[in-house]
Amino acid sequence: MPEGDTIAWTAKRIRPALEGRAPDEIFSPRNPTWPQRLAGQAVTHLTTHGKHLFLHFEGGLVLHSHLGMSGYWSVVREPSRSSATWLMLRIGERWVVERHGPTLELLTEGRVRFDQRLSALGPDVLAAEFDSSRFLGRLRADDPTRPLGDALLDQRNVAGIGNIWKAEGCWEAQIDPWRPVAEVSDEEASAVINQVRPRMRLSAENGPRTIAPRIYKRTGQPCPRCGTRVRARGQGDANRTTYWCPGCQR
Repeated sequence: MPEGDTIAWTAKRIRPALEGRAPDEIFSPRNPTWPQRLAGQAVTHLTTHGKHLFLHFEGGLVLHSHLGMSGYWSVVREPSRSSATWLMLRIGERWVVERHGPTLELLTEGRVRFDQRLSALGPDVLAAEFDSSRFLGRLRADDPTRPLGDALLDQRNVAGIGNIWKAEGCWEAQIDPWRPVAEVSDEEASAVINQVRPRMRLSAENGPRTIAPRIYKRTGQPCPRCGTRVRARGQGDANRTTYWCPGCQR
């Protein structure tokens, strides 16, 4: 699933084509009323929060996108109108296209502010100023027996961290992702965020492929820090694979 840095990178790629301009043509096979509702409305700005992308239009309407495991946005000159297409916006000779993904919905600005799913999100890991006190408050309200790695994936605790950055953050901070939340100090929990934020922000600016994982998917390989063999095992109700070094993560 695209994590917060990938969503921010996506917004950066499509922003020049959309921001400040009204689409010349809108194609939405799954939502046939959208072309009429958005006709003549310029995209005023794009925002992200964790794994969520928002296209704000004149007139107070907002397209909310969550890409899930398979969705993606692209900017192309000759798009195909396949069954996987959710939305196509033509601006001049280019099309901004969204395909696949579980969520693409048209909301009002007010609905975005008060929607329970969105208001429940924790602080954005990529925010210019990360709200550490809010993150720690959410973490302390969580199940104290829950492993830290699993708690970091809960978007209600912190928005934007997925399986890659969970593993990378815990490794950077030398924290065992299997340690229960109750046994992780505020300083240690904050260290995971503080260590991973610079790499995520660099990825959001330059593209996810510019950041080489140091422990993610390196099962059986030597830890880059201490040389111990990296281990992997499913974690949490979703059984997401957690990668960690038993030698230097305590």
